[in-house]
Amino acid sequence: MPSFDIVSEVDKQEVRNAVDQVNKEVSTRFDFKGSDARVEQSEYVLTVYADTEFQLDQVHDILAQKLAKRGVDVKCLDIGNVEKVSGNKVKRSVTVKTGVETELAKKVVKCIKDSKLKVQASIQGDSVRVSGAKRDVLQETIALVKKTITDFPLQFQNFRD
Repeated sequence: MPSFDIVSEVDKQEVRNAVDQVNKEVSTRFDFKGSDARVEQSEYVLTVYADTEFQLDQVHDILAQKLAKRGVDVKCLDIGNVEKVSGNKVKRSVTVKTGVETELAKKVVKCIKDSKLKVQASIQGDSVRVSGAKRDVLQETIALVKKTITDFPLQFQNFRD
């Protein structure tokens, strides 16, 4: 029986490369001269440091631009609140979301079931497995999910005939 998985994954190496590019650009830009602006990465959690909130927003914009150039969808970024660090410095935590969350998975399954297509959708961990009798129906399902879910980046993998 043909099937495929709906997942949300981010290439960790591309995120690392984007962070390196941001740090390099911030260290060479004139408007950041003498400031402590930088981005640190710990797995899928990025921490943006700067002297002021304005600089923090600028570093965040550079980060979003570099991630987009590297093929990482910026819709998967979960931006935290601005926190005060020692003195007048500020930081912000940015989490790169991976995996299909339970709420989104339920929304995808409900969307597929409401469409009356002859497929079965089941939540399996942080992905959604869709199986059906014919390949054409699965392709219609992919088109439906792409059209319906636009607020979160989804990939369709493991297509088996």
